[in-house]
Amino acid sequence: MKSPLLSLPGAVPAEGVDEGVAAHYGDLFREQRALADGTGFVDLSHRGVVTVSGEDRLSWLHLLLTQHVSELPAGQATEALILSAHGHIEHALYLVDDGETVWAHVEPGTQEALLAYLESMKFFYRVEVADRTGDVAVVHLPAGSITEAPEGVVVRETAHGRDLFLPREDLESYAEKAGPPAGLLAYEALRVEQHRPRLGFETDHRTIPHELGWIGTAVHLQKGCYRGQETVARVQNLGKPPRRLVFLHLDGSEVHLPVPGTEIRLADDGPDGRKVGFVTTSARHHELGPVALALVKRNIPVDARLMAGDTAAAQEVVVEP
Repeated sequence: MKSPLLSLPGAVPAEGVDEGVAAHYGDLFREQRALADGTGFVDLSHRGVVTVSGEDRLSWLHLLLTQHVSELPAGQATEALILSAHGHIEHALYLVDDGETVWAHVEPGTQEALLAYLESMKFFYRVEVADRTGDVAVVHLPAGSITEAPEGVVVRETAHGRDLFLPREDLESYAEKAGPPAGLLAYEALRVEQHRPRLGFETDHRTIPHELGWIGTAVHLQKGCYRGQETVARVQNLGKPPRRLVFLHLDGSEVHLPVPGTEIRLADDGPDGRKVGFVTTSARHHELGPVALALVKRNIPVDARLMAGDTAAAQEVVVEP
């Protein structure tokens, strides 16, 4: 679904999973600084939007999600995961309940599979699930923004900013009032700085929540009754995850950023050393320079010098070993 905001001056389309919105509008660092200062907005209209309505919506979702939502207050934002039977991450949902309906935005293109799973689990519960991607667009306002949300629009407010579930037909008119647009590259650079994982970027087919620091923020440890809960409890109580998320400060003299999937090795082992991890997201930050998130083996020393491909990297702990 192509955003109409790609017609704004300077808009350069994003690629891959983020196709359909702008990567930037001509000045990446200016756009980052604007977001960091609490001004402007980000077009996230390519993300999927799913709603769950009905009398049993919260109690039903409580049985399916990793998060405690049975008593979720109206207007309180949260995030949750859906796991496989083996505890691997399948879906990430960013939720808010408006008192009558739970609204969630999800990774682009994942809403159909999510909807199919939710439909298969309805049984006799009084719930209705719907794909609202076609008529509702997500717009992000950064933390500190004084831009007002239109009346009647559902808002999901977190420490990182506000996500608006805006009628898609109002996207262009709202953009005219919301300040300078910032592209997805600016948004992603701040996400990397904040160490926030993203499904499909920091995850692969075997990722478990402990590896990414999603315990506590998206996984509630005092609830059970969801698929994959046994794995979560076992790792939490009896062991450690096999990998851990790290934040990397990359050598700023390199012209090219290591792309996602770039192998990470110990610098002391040389170019033929064994692989100890891989880059998940890389970005150019307006203050920190080139940075990245990566998954590495849990037992790699926290002070070990790393190489991301040919680029030297110093690690900062996100998930404790």
